[in-house]
Amino acid sequence: MLKTSPSSLIPPVRQLLRHARRFLVAALALALLILPERTLIEMPTRLDDVRARDFIQVATRNTPTTFYRGRQGPTGFEYELARDFADYLGVSLSMDSEHNIESLTQSVLNDQADLAAATLPLDLSEQDLRFSRPILELQAMVVYRRGMHPPKELKDLVGKRIGVIKGAGTSLVLREVQQDIPELSWKETGELEVADLLQRIEEDKLDAAVVYAHQFKLNRLFFPNVENGFDVGDPLTLAWAFPAHGDISLLTAANDFLETRRQDGTLDQLVERYFGHDDYLEYVGARTFIRQARDRLPRYIDTFKEAARETGIDWKLLAATGYQESHWQPKATSPTGVRGLMMLTNVTAREMKIANRLDPIQSIDGGSRYLVSIKGRLPDEIKEPDRTWMTLAAYNVGLGHLFDARRIVKMKGGDPNRWKDVREALPLLQNREWYQKVRYGYARGGEPVIYVRNIRRYYEILNYVYRSQQQFYQLDERPITDDEGDSNPFDTVPPIL
Repeated sequence: MLKTSPSSLIPPVRQLLRHARRFLVAALALALLILPERTLIEMPTRLDDVRARDFIQVATRNTPTTFYRGRQGPTGFEYELARDFADYLGVSLSMDSEHNIESLTQSVLNDQADLAAATLPLDLSEQDLRFSRPILELQAMVVYRRGMHPPKELKDLVGKRIGVIKGAGTSLVLREVQQDIPELSWKETGELEVADLLQRIEEDKLDAAVVYAHQFKLNRLFFPNVENGFDVGDPLTLAWAFPAHGDISLLTAANDFLETRRQDGTLDQLVERYFGHDDYLEYVGARTFIRQARDRLPRYIDTFKEAARETGIDWKLLAATGYQESHWQPKATSPTGVRGLMMLTNVTAREMKIANRLDPIQSIDGGSRYLVSIKGRLPDEIKEPDRTWMTLAAYNVGLGHLFDARRIVKMKGGDPNRWKDVREALPLLQNREWYQKVRYGYARGGEPVIYVRNIRRYYEILNYVYRSQQQFYQLDERPITDDEGDSNPFDTVPPIL
């Protein structure tokens, strides 16, 4: 018998093992190819989860800049953008607005919400959250109580009562400034919103606050005792917040959506609609309007509401137009001969079959129907809300001049169907270089711009006030107290010693 040593067996064993490995690899590959597709299980992504349940859950705050329930249902900048995102994904939208800044993060981290959309600053130092691409610029600014010596810089507020929203980014801005101004101190809270801070300034419970500029723009008409101060720090950016754990499929979809809306102009239009009208009524004008809305408007509310039922135009917009025209004075007469509460010309009165322009019922009826007539003569391509703003401009300056302004927009390469572009073109009708190029010639084109701006402001105030009758009291006759009592919502950030 041929004997072999153990060492002589090693090469054949190695070869056998090598062939065995090759066989196993080939067999595994073949098995993967012939297995049914359903056995190749992939873990669902966050985006898959959203689509599977057929809705996206968004955490937000109940504020004028984010989400609130208006007369026609839910509205607000963040709401409209989130709703558009839900449509983009092909799912429905569920918004939970029962949050403050502090609870928003926890809601996202605990997977109780898919994202947070609530005027959150993009904060790259936040380890637990991922943020979308920038949506809107956030500029922190100081606002202060009218009657104070106007502060020019934060050093002027040392020793003053300053309020900020904790976790909103404005407190972080102050902490950075405090490194250079160590004696600076302030109060911060996660329980209140911007409107609450502004109310406390009006009531002399705070001397100043640091808020974002767009938040102040949206709220300042309701707090005419609060004055615009100065910018603080570098601009931040508003973004949506997503959990850092898990995959980024939903975040990627949100970024794709935001980029699409930026490129097609939808995002700019939404920003313009909510925050673009940044001029505001001066103090006396705002106060006077609030007072007249309390004392004079109630005589005509039923008439405006009846006109609204007949025309489909919000009665508060009709009332705002009436105030801009005559301050709700039925006997008003202008030097040019327009008369009545809605200041109708003789030509318009005849067209609307109004016998007595000084009769407030007839005037409101005629003016309301005339607005409908103007709106119906605008091109179909003009969509809301631009259609309404152009209708109001034409009520003031005439359809011919409005069409001329649209022609100028076309000459300049803009969009004649957007109020923003037409608004910029209307003042050019006062410029010989431009009015010679259009059909109806010269017009005081700056006036309809101011006209529409004021009506929008009055309309905003009426919307705000009539959501609750109690808010008349809040706006005009609030008691002033210094004691927050046991419900003090503020934590004090002391100076750096």
